[in-house]
Amino acid sequence: MPSPRPETSPPPRTDPGVVARLAHQAPSRLTLVGLRGGTFRMGSEDALAYPGDGEGPVRAVHVDPFALSPTTVTVAAFAAFVQETGHRTDAERHGSSFVFVGLLAPEHRESAPAVRAAPWWRQVAGATWWAPEGPGSSAEDRPDHPVTHVSQADALAYARWVGARLPTEAEWELAARGGLDQQPYPWGAEREPGGRPLMNTFSGTFPDGPDAPVGTVPVDAYPANGFGLHQMTGNVWEWTSGAFGAGSADPVLRGGSYLCHASYCRRYRTSARTSATADSSLAHTGFRLAASSRGEPSAGGASSGSAASSGPGAPSSVSSAVHPSPHSPVS
Repeated sequence: MPSPRPETSPPPRTDPGVVARLAHQAPSRLTLVGLRGGTFRMGSEDALAYPGDGEGPVRAVHVDPFALSPTTVTVAAFAAFVQETGHRTDAERHGSSFVFVGLLAPEHRESAPAVRAAPWWRQVAGATWWAPEGPGSSAEDRPDHPVTHVSQADALAYARWVGARLPTEAEWELAARGGLDQQPYPWGAEREPGGRPLMNTFSGTFPDGPDAPVGTVPVDAYPANGFGLHQMTGNVWEWTSGAFGAGSADPVLRGGSYLCHASYCRRYRTSARTSATADSSLAHTGFRLAASSRGEPSAGGASSGSAASSGPGAPSSVSSAVHPSPHSPVS
């Protein structure tokens, strides 16, 4: 992950017209899938794992019942938050964010500084959640894509607004596994069963030779796992509330992204993890919401989906819905 960027000026100003049009497309309800919790085997020691990332050892971990959003938070949903609260993201306050060079217009490729250790990342002045590739770009054509260029602090602010929270790292992994034990992918052992991609990652030769479009896709573009949760791997990294450990208090991110590629970053797996500072913002990082169990989940929310098993984490028999403050887009 790129290091935090220095302040740049002047910071970009949110386009109220874009925000309003996106907010109009926000869902009227926030629904979460209720999960039973339980004890599962967390981590990995297989050949795909990165021991230096702290994926191992495999250990038994207990998770209390909780609920998780079936998708990451969308651009439209975040726009509703910004419209209501006036929230300014860390990227907007810093005046820049990090963008994959292959997504940039020629003028930004030439002018944006490269990250020395990872030159495919460029620090782009004016890149924000509503202008993901910097000035001249717009998220208006992707309301159902995951919101990006949001720091952990931004994610926490949104979660508080809707009366939810970020998942713990253990909650995230139990949910990502979808009822399967020690499988690297939410659907099983094979990355592309029958040659069919089941997640959004970099295809081709990284970083200069993609053979498919690069970037985010709609949050439900790929089939859900056994718990009814979409894109727990690929598309965007997801902030959690956990700390990376091994001497680092930085927050943990999970799930990998559209830039993960087997040649350098096979972190598109259920046990894979990385970290970034809490104020970091990037073009491939978003978040999803969690909530603690409040007894029997309330009816009227999203379908809980079909469980891969009745073991740890299996969805509750009824669905869970969050009803946060009146200042949210949720009814």
